[in-house]
Amino acid sequence: MKNLLEVKDLNTYFFTRRGVVKAVDGVSFSLGEGETIGLVGESGCGKSVTCLSILRLVPAPAGRIIGGEIIFDGENLLSKSEGEMRRIRGKRISMILQDPMTSLNPVFNIGYQVAEPIRVHQNLDKQSVWEKVKEMLRLVGIPSPEVRIKEYPHQMSGGMRQRISGAMVLSCQPQLLIADEPTTSLDVTIQAQFLRLLKDIQQQSNLSMIVVTHDFGIVAKVCNQVAVMYAGKIVESAGVRELFNNPNHPYTIALMNSLPKMDVKVDKLYSIEGQPPDLADVPLGCNFAPRCPEVREICQQQYPPQSVVKEGHYLNCWLTI
Repeated sequence: MKNLLEVKDLNTYFFTRRGVVKAVDGVSFSLGEGETIGLVGESGCGKSVTCLSILRLVPAPAGRIIGGEIIFDGENLLSKSEGEMRRIRGKRISMILQDPMTSLNPVFNIGYQVAEPIRVHQNLDKQSVWEKVKEMLRLVGIPSPEVRIKEYPHQMSGGMRQRISGAMVLSCQPQLLIADEPTTSLDVTIQAQFLRLLKDIQQQSNLSMIVVTHDFGIVAKVCNQVAVMYAGKIVESAGVRELFNNPNHPYTIALMNSLPKMDVKVDKLYSIEGQPPDLADVPLGCNFAPRCPEVREICQQQYPPQSVVKEGHYLNCWLTI
């Protein structure tokens, strides 16, 4: 299968008064057409910055992509001009942001906001634009689109706002969709509906997706591959079934142990001791060593090279070398 996206040794740093924050430090992964990869890990491990780097939306001047390649459909996005990137964003690569209440503009009605990417990227007359807006709202399950296009975000429920965000990013039929915590603040029923909607649209249009999440349940439901991130690095990556059945990195195992099990009665839920490291002062050796229950002397001295568990399953850990 052809790779639509290849991220190679990506480094995105923030230059602050406290020092250099290595938010993304040597990240590499690939994504095939019609496939979904999940980026999982604790808050602050670099998932969202990785996605913003793909879109070249890292906050400047502090944030800079200082190395690596982002090959999208055979072209290196890091060599594109800002004008070229504007033509790619929203048309070929779209992104659903974490909180639809803050990503939707409260002073413009729903119709205006869904119409904006259509006006920018498609050569349609005014009547065709509004027909397309109503078509997209129907696609994502918004009832009475003729009425809703005149309403404002505060008049919508959380689930409807998330669907409207979905209508905006899907309106130009992108090749790649980045969903950053797409089910944040949604109840379980609405989560399931929204994820089912994304899967249906993906199957219809051969859409590729990157899903950023803390929830392994979402990973199991929508992803083909999964990459576990910690302190700006991918520490383990594999197919979803392989990772669930055979996790190897102590951090991956700890994340899975943190999931509540319905068939086991426990008095206290498992938690990972300590906190992720300060990315402006990353410890020598393996980043997870200060919290790892199986730490060795070499773990505190040198970062482990990548090893192969089996074809398609990679990790960075001295325990398997």
